[in-house]
Amino acid sequence: MNKYMIPVLSIVGLIVIILVFMFVVNTSAPKSGYLYLKDENTTDTNKINQDTNTIIGNDVNMNNQNANPIYVIETTKGNIEVELNLTKAPTTVKNFKAYASGGFYDGTVFHRVIPGFMIQGGGFIADGNQKETMPPIAIESNNGLSNLTGTIAMARTNDPNSATSQFFINVADNKFLDYKNEANPGYTVFGKVISGMDVVSAIEKVPTTTKFGGYADWPVDNVKIIKIYLK
Repeated sequence: MNKYMIPVLSIVGLIVIILVFMFVVNTSAPKSGYLYLKDENTTDTNKINQDTNTIIGNDVNMNNQNANPIYVIETTKGNIEVELNLTKAPTTVKNFKAYASGGFYDGTVFHRVIPGFMIQGGGFIADGNQKETMPPIAIESNNGLSNLTGTIAMARTNDPNSATSQFFINVADNKFLDYKNEANPGYTVFGKVISGMDVVSAIEKVPTTTKFGGYADWPVDNVKIIKIYLK
């Protein structure tokens, strides 16, 4: 064998190993939109804010009669009314408004339900497909609001600045999800349930399973969001 063949084969083998490793890492990354408690990585917050302002606009006054707008989440289990805190989480509230007013939430489901923790929805449809969203928004978790029972907060991936359309409603006091510091920014609370906690409790109690190739805690019978609208 040529004396140069072994080094060449070794280099080729190393390249193959690196490519296989990169593939495994990419395919095993967390599924977008699920709520994760490990906080890693950051992105360009200024760029995210620019994208959000471009899509949602800079108008803060969404309802002249009510500084804190009330939205109705109409579901197949009943209605949930949430009062959003425009003062504490302006970007997040405007983002929610944009998705709701555009009809994005119509027909989505609560795809992750964990008793004693939270119910999560706003991103998937009943067949397990995830809807295409607008660009992510900057996190606003350092706003003094806590993940207490009945509050509504934004779901995200490991990247703190990755929230798009998905939200969750706390069914317990989950203060461990609150902002601690820049290294542990928590999850943005942007409102609270003011009516319909019985509906939230009913959703919390539905039987769940694993569906669509690995989505755990998915209700056996889909709980749909019919629409979300400003009251």
